[in-house]
Amino acid sequence: MESKIARSLNLKYHPVAILWSDDRPEKAMGFKQGKWGCVMWMLAAAAKGRTAAFDERTYGCWGGGVGLGFGNQYLNFPGGIDCFYHFLSTGNENWQEGRDMAEKLESAAGKEFLEKFRHGEGYMKSPELLKRFIDSLPIMEVPEKYVVFKPLTDLDPTREQPQVIVFLADPDQLSALVVLANYGRGDNLNVIAPFAAGCQQIGILPYREARSERPRAVIGLTDLSARKNLKKQLDRNVLSFSVPWRMFDEMEDNVEGSFLQRETWRALQAP
Repeated sequence: MESKIARSLNLKYHPVAILWSDDRPEKAMGFKQGKWGCVMWMLAAAAKGRTAAFDERTYGCWGGGVGLGFGNQYLNFPGGIDCFYHFLSTGNENWQEGRDMAEKLESAAGKEFLEKFRHGEGYMKSPELLKRFIDSLPIMEVPEKYVVFKPLTDLDPTREQPQVIVFLADPDQLSALVVLANYGRGDNLNVIAPFAAGCQQIGILPYREARSERPRAVIGLTDLSARKNLKKQLDRNVLSFSVPWRMFDEMEDNVEGSFLQRETWRALQAP
């Protein structure tokens, strides 16, 4: 499928379609069962022309399982979800069960993970606030077996209907996407930039928007850990912009006659 938006923006990377399917695409990339990996690596691969697939055993990491829609995988974090609350905030050295779990992990976990497990990633002020954040997430289980990432150019819309389209955009392109998301709405609150993991910003959060009467686009890749993991895969100046399929159709229809065909946008695109 060719996208008017992608053509008008002159994107470096393919827009990525996220689909749910009971069939695993032939030759799809994926993580091995039980092996750690970052979902965002697969997003980068799809943005460069590959197809990737995940299921409830091959989502790469606990946050990836949650972000893709395979239920509350934080329950399976070492030591349980309470250790995860401490891991993402102040660390597990601050309570006895956490210290005990850290000792058990010493021989099996890598040095970097163990350091973060003990001292925390500092992404929220306290475990209690982190619990409130997790409770606020639209954690869900997708109804099909696989979540698939594929380049939009490989999508056949007569046979496949994605849940979300993800753009990887530089500041000028992101600005244009924000304008286009509001272009046909008559108000100015049609894009959100929620605090979340990078995979949640392309997965369960836009999934939730897709179920709403008036879906909004979701800006992402503001997750520092995801950005660190993508340092070698993508340009450093891109963010994600995830659009529920119904909203993508709306935005595609609005390209003709819009600012994307006017002088200001052309001037921004000039070298």
